[in-house]
Amino acid sequence: MSGDLSGKRAVRRELLDARGLMSSEDAARAAAVLARQALNLPELTEATTVAAYVSVGREPGTRALLDALHERGVRVLLPVLLADNDLDWGVYRGAEHLAPAPRGLLEPDGERLGVDAVLNADAVLLPGLAVDARGMRLGRGGGSYDRVLARLAAAGAAPALVVLLYANEVVERLPEEPHDRPVHAVVTPETVRRFTA
Repeated sequence: MSGDLSGKRAVRRELLDARGLMSSEDAARAAAVLARQALNLPELTEATTVAAYVSVGREPGTRALLDALHERGVRVLLPVLLADNDLDWGVYRGAEHLAPAPRGLLEPDGERLGVDAVLNADAVLLPGLAVDARGMRLGRGGGSYDRVLARLAAAGAAPALVVLLYANEVVERLPEEPHDRPVHAVVTPETVRRFTA
């Protein structure tokens, strides 16, 4: 299935449809459990800077996790989508400092740190729709995080790469393309799974 772009589109549709069937109560319960699971990850307990994102819609929830990391004194970087789909970064200073952004996203208000700010992260929480048994991640297809991962690799930066998902989104095998890179761990409400390079 290598290089199967149409295969990725089909999998994305299927997974987004499944998320759409979740009730808001189920999503909220899953988010609370995900936050507890993720907060116990050594990759996050030992981190001083974490690049993360603000979940929207039925994405596995990150807001409780963002608040808990912030309260712990962790410097949390959040993405700011640029016109070319690359990501700038800003510091999370609490939910009251999130502003509406294009595509229904939320971004931090305040100073922009530049696209290279992510290079200082000890861990990067990546949004995704699925991860397979090899650690390959399927994103939404915009390419923003492919750029982030390429930037990290080019700089020789090696933060822990972690994805938060629902249990049904950890699958045996995903279609992949040459630019796809594996993650280090996936967290679901039920378990944590790690991958070796």
